This record gives sequence, structure tokens and C-alpha cells, in this order.
Amino acid sequence: MPMVIAIDGPAASGKGTLAKRLAAHYGLPHLDTGLLYRAVALTVIDAGYNLDDHQAAARAASALIVDRLADPRLRERAMGDAASRISAVPAVRAALLSWQQRFAGGDDGAVLDGRDIGTVVCPNAQVKLFITAAPEERARRRHLELARRGENSPLSAILEDIVARDARDAQRSTAPLKAAADAVVLDTTALDADEAFEAARAVIDGARRH
Repeated sequence: MPMVIAIDGPAASGKGTLAKRLAAHYGLPHLDTGLLYRAVALTVIDAGYNLDDHQAAARAASALIVDRLADPRLRERAMGDAASRISAVPAVRAALLSWQQRFAGGDDGAVLDGRDIGTVVCPNAQVKLFITAAPEERARRRHLELARRGENSPLSAILEDIVARDARDAQRSTAPLKAAADAVVLDTTALDADEAFEAARAVIDGARRH
């Protein structure tokens, strides 16, 4: 039976890094669903439309092709905020839902990370993890990540962005950020990448034995 692993959590919680590592470990395809929303936002911007133009956003989501996910601009700090704004548009979420579910429905199974994987995209996933960490720790991690890419953003500004994104993601009317009722919550505030991986692997291996 194909195994689907759903990994959710707020910005900079480490879910993306963890998802990639778990996918490699178990030999499963991986989808960073946040990139889909970043790609839609970038498409809207490149076309000269405002991010508040919901019709333009819905058209961009409906026409999204996988090649857009390779654009290096998607990793820029500004695109995270843009994606959060775009993700609040119900028509965008509806257009991307089938995209994500097709990916998860492959014969091999999959690892998907995002904010509504366990609650909306893959409610029947065999394993659901909700990765979280204190906002200050997430801001510190994001600051280091951006610095490695040559982006020098003040730590205080990054923390402010993260707190705002948390509120926007949790309060949106469609598919708000929250842990699925049957998800295992993993707080990585005091864990390094290896410790988080081992904790997640223990949960997944336990599920595979049952």
C-alpha cells in the first residue's frame, strides 16, 4: 500500500528540510506545496497584476505548470509573504487542491509538506506530522538561511513577518493552518535537524508496523 506522509506547520518550522530528508530516506517523491503558492504569486506579479486581484490569482493557479517551481526567485523572502496572501484566496486553493492530490495519489506514495496537507489535501494520509517551533527560533533559522543566500534582513523584521504570517495563515477562512486531530505534533525548538529527523522517523516507522 502506498504511504503518504503529510507534514504541516508554520513558516520556518523546519518542515521543508525534514520532508526532503524523509522523502530521500523512504524513497518517496516529495512536494513542497508552499512552492505552488509562491509560483502563483510570482506569476501574478510577473504579469503585472496586484496580489489582491483574486481573478488574476485564480487564473494563474489554474494554469500553473511544474516548470515554474524551478524559478530561484521563489525562495526569496518577499515571496513568502506574497504566497501567504495568495493562499488566502479560496479559488487559488481550490485550483491547487487537485494538483496536490494527484501528486499524492501516485503508486509509490509521497511526502507532502505545507499547511493543510493533513487536514484538507490528504486527510487519509497514513502519517501526519505537525512541525512547530517558537517564533523566535523560527526567525533565527530563517535569518541564517537568508544570510547563506546573501540576503541580509534584520532579525527583528523576519520575526515580525513570521508572526504576521502565522496570524494570516491561522485566521483565513479556507483551510486555516492547524494540526489535524490525528497528527503527531513535533516541537523542534530545542532540536537540531538530526534530532528532528530521528523523532519523525520513529513516528513513521511505528505507523508502518501497524
